[in-house]
Amino acid sequence: MKSNPVIQAAIDLTAGALGGTVCVLTGQPFDTVKVKMQTFPGLYKGVTDCCLKTYSQVGLRGFYKGTGPALMAYVAENSVLFMCYGFCQQFVRQVVGLDKQARLSDLQTAAAGSLASTFAALALCPTELVKCRLQTMYEMEVSGKIVKNHNTVWSVVKGILRKDGPLGFYRGLSSTLLQEVPGYFFFFGGYELSRSFFASGRSKDELGPVPLVLSGGIAGVCLWLVIYPVDCIKSRIQVLSMSGKQARFIGTLLSVVESEGIAVLYSGLAASMIRAFPANGSLFLAYEYSRRMLMSQFEAY
Repeated sequence: MKSNPVIQAAIDLTAGALGGTVCVLTGQPFDTVKVKMQTFPGLYKGVTDCCLKTYSQVGLRGFYKGTGPALMAYVAENSVLFMCYGFCQQFVRQVVGLDKQARLSDLQTAAAGSLASTFAALALCPTELVKCRLQTMYEMEVSGKIVKNHNTVWSVVKGILRKDGPLGFYRGLSSTLLQEVPGYFFFFGGYELSRSFFASGRSKDELGPVPLVLSGGIAGVCLWLVIYPVDCIKSRIQVLSMSGKQARFIGTLLSVVESEGIAVLYSGLAASMIRAFPANGSLFLAYEYSRRMLMSQFEAY
């Protein structure tokens, strides 16, 4: 089975999809708070204030706005990410002259994850666009930027197609790539270094659920600390472009810093830090255990 790249890719894709599903189900409320605070920082004093206002305005369901697109986004992203991760690891082995079965160093693994993220970004951008717009629908309506008729997935999709055509789904792609490529270097690097620490000389494959969840959480913290300002600009571009022409990455960045200050680029960071451990910890737990199970099933034949 190990010599069959098609089966290995299918296993990685399936395990990544399961990991992405669990990640969304555990982290969606915090992701909603993050996007709201990134896009409308002046409306909220902090995470607690955002949570209380969201609940009073639209109830508990307000925290799960965009869950459908979020599931599609993270399932698509993680399926492609982990499938390409396997191929990129082989590519890195070829570049550095290692045998196909040789174990990569933590730094080489991080490089493979960074390379894989370029492919994942293409799958993520369209669904992330719809998700972010749904999550901030209430704020866009009360601010008068849109009329109250874009509150479903289909209405958002129709609006994008009508206004910008199919390429409109890739609004914010440059900022997505700008955050994904360096971000996933630190994501996979943080995960592998953490696993090495918890393994203490043993095989990383022998780690139990607690070290895996902690390693995944550390990976998530590393990711968000690196990419957060870029993610903030991406969210602004994807959401505010719904009401009219929006500047590209550099233009939006300069406008935000000039009018609101650098600190606003970190608005909502606390929500991402809180989300990191349950969401990314469960992602890697589901990925590692489902991958092990599937590999053992194929090896049994």
